[in-house]
Amino acid sequence: MKQGISDHIDRQLLKELQLNADLSQRQLADRIGISQNACWRRLQVLTAAGVLQGSSARLDREQLGLGLVVFVMLRTRHHSADWLARFRRHVLTIPEVVDFHRIGGDYDYQLKVVTEDMASYDRVYQRLIEKVELDSVTSYFAMEAIAEGRPLPL
Repeated sequence: MKQGISDHIDRQLLKELQLNADLSQRQLADRIGISQNACWRRLQVLTAAGVLQGSSARLDREQLGLGLVVFVMLRTRHHSADWLARFRRHVLTIPEVVDFHRIGGDYDYQLKVVTEDMASYDRVYQRLIEKVELDSVTSYFAMEAIAEGRPLPL
């Protein structure tokens, strides 16, 4: 059993919430087949355990004029704790960076940048390299989003 999830009912609650976090507790309880009180108690336990961490709205990038998605692969020669702390703080000041991972393999970090167009990405790139030394920066431009923001596999 996955940590923080006690049974199939918890998994079903989380699956439903990933699909539609706007459901009321009554609607959620009805979909799962439990009482509204039981639903509320389970949601409280999942929240206290840190499994359920609030809710958010999914936005349509294209409708908002954010049509360019860039996967940025970074390599560095620096691996000290001080450099990493400065680098993390710096990257997290760039709002166009929507995902940020330290990875294994040929690169050290992967960023997902969402922005308007190539000129706006260039401004993000300039901000990215202005305060920390990087060995290499490689950008891959998404041509089509086949699946984005999919629910976690429970």
